[in-house]
Amino acid sequence: MNTAPLSTCVFDDITEAIAGPGMGIFPGFLNPAQTAALRRDFATLPDWQLTPAGIGREHAHHNNERIRTDKTRWLDGTTPPQQDYLALMAGLQQSLNRELFMGLRDYECHYARYDEGDFYKKHLDAFRGRSNRRVTTVLYLNNDWQADQGGELLIYAEKGAQPSHRVMPEGGTLVCFLSERFPHEVLPARRQRLSIAGWFRIDDPVAPVLRL
Repeated sequence: MNTAPLSTCVFDDITEAIAGPGMGIFPGFLNPAQTAALRRDFATLPDWQLTPAGIGREHAHHNNERIRTDKTRWLDGTTPPQQDYLALMAGLQQSLNRELFMGLRDYECHYARYDEGDFYKKHLDAFRGRSNRRVTTVLYLNNDWQADQGGELLIYAEKGAQPSHRVMPEGGTLVCFLSERFPHEVLPARRQRLSIAGWFRIDDPVAPVLRL
C-alpha cells in the first residue's frame, strides 16, 4: 500500500475538524488501491482469527449480542498493508499533538466485519473522565457500496435524539470524532461490511474532559 499520494493537507483538515466541531468525514482519505490492499489483507484472515466483538474494557469486558454483533481482529502490523496504515495514523497522531497539544500516546485499531444483519447499537466509545480514548477513527474498506445496502454509521450530537450525520460506508472514507462527545451506532447491513475502527489514546484514564 503506497501512502505517498495522501497530502499532509488532509491531516490539516482533520485537525481543524477536531478543533472545531469535534468531528469530520473525509471521503477519499485512502485511494482505491490503498483501500483494496487493506481489504485483501482482511480477507486473508481465517474466520477462527475473528472474534465476536465485546463491550467494556478489562474486567468489565463481555459479549452482548443485543448491543453489537460484529466480529473483530486487532491490527498487529505484521503485514505491509497494516504497517503502512499504522504509519499513516502515526503521522495523524503527530499532527494532532503538534497543533492541538492533545497528548496522544498511542493508537490501537482492529478490523471489523459486519455480516448481513449485523449491527452496533447507539453507544459512546469513552465515558467522561473514565477512559483514555480521546479520538475515534473509522475507515471503510467496502467496494462499490450502494445506498440501499444499509450499514450506515449514525452520529449524534452530545444531547441529540436524532442523528446529526449519516455516513454510508464507502471504501476509503475516514470518519474522526472526539470519543467522549459523540454517541454513534451502526445500522444493520444488507451485505458484508468491512472497516477499521481505531482510537488515539492518552496515558491517564482519569484526565479532565477534553475541551478544545
